[in-house]
Amino acid sequence: MPTTVPMSRTRAQSFDDLVLEAVEAVERSVSDGRFSDTRLEGVEFAVEDVPGEVTGYDTDVLEDRDVPLARLLPAQSGSVGPKPRIIVYRRPLELRAHGSEELSALIRSVVVEQVANLLNVRPEEIDPDL
Repeated sequence: MPTTVPMSRTRAQSFDDLVLEAVEAVERSVSDGRFSDTRLEGVEFAVEDVPGEVTGYDTDVLEDRDVPLARLLPAQSGSVGPKPRIIVYRRPLELRAHGSEELSALIRSVVVEQVANLLNVRPEEIDPDL
């Protein structure tokens, strides 16, 4: 089967596509004028299969029943160090969704919540449908 055919994509690749769609939708929402001086330029988005070992969670982790779904690693203030990074965890999200539409909605919700946390706004300000 040719690699351009959707059925040849792995679950991980399909998940990555859903994250990319969610990020693009959030970027459009943020850049539509509601956040005139706040943009997502320089924010990195990543997908990891599962969260690493963490002893305690802070507000940077979005979790469900003590299972991390995503994590925000903010930039270090006053430094030229790493840029802000939002990590979405594939397996915990896949296990909570029943079907691709529900997974897509869950990913979008998680991305919106983490971006809202980064921008210090309510998620509804980025996506009123939440």
